[in-house]
Amino acid sequence: MTDKAEVGRQVSLEMEQTAVQRARDRAGSARWDLTIAIFLFAVLILVIILATYTKMGIEVVAPIALFGLAMVWLLGWKRGKQLYPRFYDEELSKLEQELKKTVKAAVKKTVEETIEETIEEKVQKALRERWR
Repeated sequence: MTDKAEVGRQVSLEMEQTAVQRARDRAGSARWDLTIAIFLFAVLILVIILATYTKMGIEVVAPIALFGLAMVWLLGWKRGKQLYPRFYDEELSKLEQELKKTVKAAVKKTVEETIEETIEEKVQKALRERWR
């Protein structure tokens, strides 16, 4: 009985680690959405305009560019942090469904094998009785 509990705990830990990794990957890729790309493009245009057309020095343009990059990073980080719990729940749900399907298939296979063995045993028993 303790072996089953230990196996269940181990499967649960493996599922949780897998869900954490998948959710982290999805949240990392979701950081760069269209809004952030547009904001980054606007900062780039602003820096180009300031550097070329207004003849402003690097002392003015560099802090604006750094501020824009920092804002892009902050917005991306915030978005990833917001999406992580939702992705984690989705991944955990998917893994639980996969586990249920696997267990159901294994049980079905075991039952079919048992039925086949039982039928085969009955046939062999009937043949033995017939030969006696």
